[in-house]
Amino acid sequence: MCKSCDYTIHGAQHHFGWDNSLAPAERVDPGATILFHCHDSSAGQLGPSSTLADVTALDFGKINPVSGPIFVTGAAPGDALKITIDSFAPQRHGGRGFGWTANIPGFGLLADQFPDPALQVWSYDADSMAPAMFGREARVPLKPFAGTIGNAPAETGLHSVVPPRRVGGNLDIRDLAAGTTLYLPVEVAGALFSVGDTHAAQGDGEVCGTAIESPMDVVLTLDLVKGAGLKTPRFTTPGPVTRHLDAKGYEATTGIGPDLMTAARDAVAAMIDHLCATRGMAAVDAYMLVSTCGDLRISEIVDMPNWVVSFYFPRAVFE
Repeated sequence: MCKSCDYTIHGAQHHFGWDNSLAPAERVDPGATILFHCHDSSAGQLGPSSTLADVTALDFGKINPVSGPIFVTGAAPGDALKITIDSFAPQRHGGRGFGWTANIPGFGLLADQFPDPALQVWSYDADSMAPAMFGREARVPLKPFAGTIGNAPAETGLHSVVPPRRVGGNLDIRDLAAGTTLYLPVEVAGALFSVGDTHAAQGDGEVCGTAIESPMDVVLTLDLVKGAGLKTPRFTTPGPVTRHLDAKGYEATTGIGPDLMTAARDAVAAMIDHLCATRGMAAVDAYMLVSTCGDLRISEIVDMPNWVVSFYFPRAVFE
């Protein structure tokens, strides 16, 4: 229960895909604080007792449900919706936070190299949010955020929730965490804002296609900036963004070449090889682990004809 919240959007008040003809789940005035009960990205298809068979049986028509939409009074095309991200609270399963990471065939940066399904089920302390165990040695620091957060687009019809859009959507930006302020372009009357796809942790890039997918309750405050003329999302963080990973430094691998996507793939593949060689991990386990806590970074993009992409893996996970 959020005592300071003006409204609650329950888990049943969700939708799949963006559609500006959807009836609002609630109409609010600017300045309203709202509690959203958000599903994980599988919409509950994967749970604490799930198996590989559940991964292969996923219904992709029920992926990335978002709670809403919210009609904000006075919001009009050309305005910006200002979202102040207050808090994330894991929904408990057996008294603990629950999450999952999967290698889903055909999905992810290295889908051609990892054709078989794999699944990691996570259990973590929902009060302390201490690092979560992966296997017997790896501990992944947690930093909750909403992977999908956005407004309805101006284009009519139903649009997939999977690709990100200029009005937000499936952004998967790890730093849209508590304390961050996000600004989204408004393209339709009322903005029709929705949020979901909550994560307990993710590396920049979400390279295997999934993070620690975890159902959470999210508290946000919605405001308006009239006539902002914003073209794409922007956000402001309250302080450093990698402090939860920085303490022990990093192992880093690189990809170098004329194509950024190929360089990114090479950098991630090199890190998987490094973890297999130094930690004795199965390749698919290393792939899922780095998706939850490793960061892809463009290190150089001016020295043509080759660019450099680096992949940073935090040493704190194993120390």
